[in-house]
Amino acid sequence: MENIYSVLIAIVTVLGSAAAFRFYEKRAIHKERDDDFIRHDCKDRIAKLEALLAASSREKDDLRQMVLDLTKQVAALSVKVEYLTKENEELHKKKRTTR
Repeated sequence: MENIYSVLIAIVTVLGSAAAFRFYEKRAIHKERDDDFIRHDCKDRIAKLEALLAASSREKDDLRQMVLDLTKQVAALSVKVEYLTKENEELHKKKRTTR
C-alpha cells in the first residue's frame, strides 16, 4: 500500500511539475513578446521624434533667415524714411522762403 502511495505521489509530482513548466514557459514567451513590442514601439517613437526634431530645426533655420532678411529691410526702410524726412523738411523750408 505504501508503494501505491509513493507511486501516486510521484505521478502527481511529475504531472504537476510538467504543468508548472508549461505555465512558466508560456509566461516567459509572453513576457518576451511584450518586451519586443515595447522595444519596437520605442524605436518607432524615437524615429518619429528624430524626424520631428530635424523638421523643427530646418523650420527654425528658415525663420531665423526670414528674421535676418526682415531686419535688413527694416534698416533700409529706416534709412529711406530718414532721407525722405530730411528732404521733406528742406522742401518745407524752401517753400517758406519763396513766399
